[in-house]
Amino acid sequence: MADVYFNEGTFDFLDRLADNNQREWFHEHKAFYEGCVREPALSLITDVAEELPHLSPHFVAIPKKIGGSLMRAHRDTRFGKDKTPYKTNIGIQFRHVLGKDIHAPGYYLHISSQECFFGAGIWRPDARSLAKIRTRITEREAEWLKARDHKPLQKQYRISGVSLKTSPRGFSKDHPMIEDIRRKDFIVIHQFDMDLILSKKLKSTMMKRFADATPYMRFLCHALELPFD
Repeated sequence: MADVYFNEGTFDFLDRLADNNQREWFHEHKAFYEGCVREPALSLITDVAEELPHLSPHFVAIPKKIGGSLMRAHRDTRFGKDKTPYKTNIGIQFRHVLGKDIHAPGYYLHISSQECFFGAGIWRPDARSLAKIRTRITEREAEWLKARDHKPLQKQYRISGVSLKTSPRGFSKDHPMIEDIRRKDFIVIHQFDMDLILSKKLKSTMMKRFADATPYMRFLCHALELPFD
């Protein structure tokens, strides 16, 4: 079992890719991508697969080059002004086994020279899922507050994502939980120094931080009628 997964070459490749974000350059340096990015990421995912069931048996770590926990290197350039073809970060998502895409509940690792962070929750859920979460917050306020204000979560994470400027349809603007109900993302972020990526403590620290988010993840899964325990 590997102790250290990534190395200085990982950040060097990502920085050079940012300066040379073209298909020709990427293909010329594909061996560096494989050795410094994809192979160590798949090794980490393989090791996490052994420990993730201790958090929840319903989240998966899939060490596949395509279609697994490692997010694809190619950017979706169809709708944005930025047409550069490749992401300059490494994204790894350990999503719920019943989730079909990145919008499912999941745990997340983000690696780049600009920022590194662990994440937990659900990013940009569809309208039906969002309505379920908001409704459960209104129906089970105490349960939500216990999950949201869980001390380890409060200590290690910050709430992230975007919110509506007004109350969503069907929810009173005077509801005591309206600030949470207005959220369009239910994600929390733990930022850390990039040195952790190069250390032997990466996996163990990541699993501890994921564990800190257990009540939060349980609430979201139950809201979406997904198993957690």
